[in-house]
Amino acid sequence: MKFNWCTIQVNNMEESVKFYRDIVGLTLDRSFQAGPDTEITFLGEGETKLELIHNKNNSSVNIGADISLGFEVKSLEKMTTFLKENNISIHSGPFSPNPHIKFIYVLDPNGLKIQFAENM
Repeated sequence: MKFNWCTIQVNNMEESVKFYRDIVGLTLDRSFQAGPDTEITFLGEGETKLELIHNKNNSSVNIGADISLGFEVKSLEKMTTFLKENNISIHSGPFSPNPHIKFIYVLDPNGLKIQFAENM
């Protein structure tokens, strides 16, 4: 079995695509209408994608507090500087639960925790 994608319901497609493209660094794979009120966008390269769904009739999305998406970065220090330059606040961290990793969390435009982790 292979993992295809992770789906996130979003409040604003444009704002969410901008975050995942410009801040996280995912490439836009495809975007399409899935009916008159629903837009779907896939981001990422390779076999695992991030799927964003926006339904005009859904006024707010419900993001679980205990869910996060993790992305590897080469330098957590450089990523932290980049986030500050782009007015993205650090939600929590940095954490280093062992000598091989350190990470921080930010929130995406919908309130989902995004982890940026540097493997050492």
